[in-house]
This record gives sequence, structure tokens and C-alpha cells, in this order.
Amino acid sequence: MKHMKIFLTLMALAAPFISAAQEYVELGYSFKTGEQFELQQESRSETYTTVDEVVQRVTRDFNNTIAIEVTDAQPGRTVLTFRYKELKFNFNSKNQNIFVDAKVPNDKEPFQAALKNILDQPFTVELQNTGYINKVDGLDKLLDAASAAFTSLKKDEQEAYKKLMKDQFGTNAFRSWLEQLLVIYPAHGIKTGTQWEESVPLRTGLVGRMDLYWNLQTWDSQTAKIGATGKVKTDKLEPLTLEEGIQATAEIEGTMQSNYLINRSSGLPSICVQNLEMSGDYTYKANKAKRIKRDLKVPVKVITNASYKIKQMK
Repeated sequence: MKHMKIFLTLMALAAPFISAAQEYVELGYSFKTGEQFELQQESRSETYTTVDEVVQRVTRDFNNTIAIEVTDAQPGRTVLTFRYKELKFNFNSKNQNIFVDAKVPNDKEPFQAALKNILDQPFTVELQNTGYINKVDGLDKLLDAASAAFTSLKKDEQEAYKKLMKDQFGTNAFRSWLEQLLVIYPAHGIKTGTQWEESVPLRTGLVGRMDLYWNLQTWDSQTAKIGATGKVKTDKLEPLTLEEGIQATAEIEGTMQSNYLINRSSGLPSICVQNLEMSGDYTYKANKAKRIKRDLKVPVKVITNASYKIKQMK
């Protein structure tokens, strides 16, 4: 009986430690070779620039489905093979409107043939278990091959289409998009209310950084709800090339809000909803060929709304 009392006393002392330990949760990416997922993206980005008091609007709409297969799951890192299954893209600016569904032939639109060349073609992403992307392989090679669809165009049209293709679907654009979609998890256990942060480079044509701040809202055995804020700041001295080959620098700041429902078995978001708003100034550099007589300050505003769903298929 005495032993029983000692045991119960020890159990009572241990209870607070057990419950405290259960408050903490380990989050990260965990895959098995052969698993398959499907990612659906719907997003719209609107860019407003004001040149000589005239507002110009450029919109980009994406509606994509991507198949993801786990091709090599190692301790600490995983290789995921991506393939676009559906690719719908609408680009609208003052000079052109390009609507493309990669699956629907359109002889009048060279972009359609190029995007069709991307469908079902594999490229890989190597991911650390915390969510850092080590590398993206094979995508630029894929785009180079797809750009053969532009060879019948005039030289300046070829260049414009290649730039549009690279800006929207190239390695830097894809990596930036994925870095903003995937949570980078802390390497230690966390509890409800914990905030953690990371900084990633902007790779969207703009040069700068996005500081990301995540917080764990709630969690259970299967899911976790995470909120995130991203603070964007560009490097105002770095040159970039805008639409129609205009050279500029950008002094832009903004905020991205994200809400995630995480599937704890894989670490991937089942659902993610994002809103990004940025504003500031482009400084167009003097360029006689573009009829820009002197450096020109151009106010700019960018609004992007996106939603994602990832489901496990196998």
C-alpha cells in the first residue's frame, strides 16, 4: 500500500509536466516516397501606375492545377516533382489582352502554344523539412524549350513574350510564389500563440525582401491554424526592367496577410488564403528611345488576392 502511495505521489508530481509537454507541438514537412498531392491556385493581381496623371492598369489572373509527387524522401530533405495539369492565364494591359487555356488550341495566340509545351512536363523542388527550398531544378530548361513557340514572331515580339513567360512562370517567379505559400516552420516545438519569423528575397522582378511573421492560432492531432503577415520592402537603388522594356528603380512597401489550415501529417497547407497590397514609386530612367526625356517618378499600387487548396491523392 505504501508503494502505491509513493507511486500516486510521483504520478501527481509528473502530471503538470505531462500536461505542459502536451501544450507544445512539433510542426514540419513529412513525406513518404510515392505520395501524390494536387494543388489548385486561383489568383488575381492588379497593378496600377500613374504616368502623367493617367492611371494605367495591368491585371494578371491565374487558375492552375499542379500535380506534386514525392520522388525522394530522405531524412531532412525531400525531392518533390511538380507537373502543371491545367494552366489558365489572363494578362491584360493597355496594349494587349492575352487569355490562354493551355489545353485549348488557339492558333492566333503564341502564348497558348508555349504554355501547352509546359503541361505535364516534370521539374523538381528540393525541400528541407522546415520548409526552406534548397533548389528548383529543370524549370528554366522547360521554359527555354516552350519558347520555341515564339520563333515565327518578330524579334521584339519574341523578346516581349519570353520576358512575360519568364516573369510569370520562370524559376525565380515560381520559387518566390512557393516561398510565400509554404510555411517555414521553427526547428523546435511551439505552442498556441507562439510567433516566429523568417526573411526571404523578393524574386518577382522587384528586388528586395519579404519579412514573414507567422503565429500558431490553434492546433489538434490532425490540423493547425496559422496566421501570417509579410512585410515587403524593395531596394530602391537596384535597377529592374518593366513592361515594354522600360528601365526603372522601385521604392515600394507593402503587407501580405495569409491564413493557413495545415495538414499536420504532411505539413502542407490544405487551404491558404492570401492578400497582398503594395504601394510606392517607380522611377522610370531617362530613355530617348522610350520618349522619357528625364527620370520620371511614377506612383504604383499592386493588389493581389489568392487562394490555394492542396489535397492528398495517394
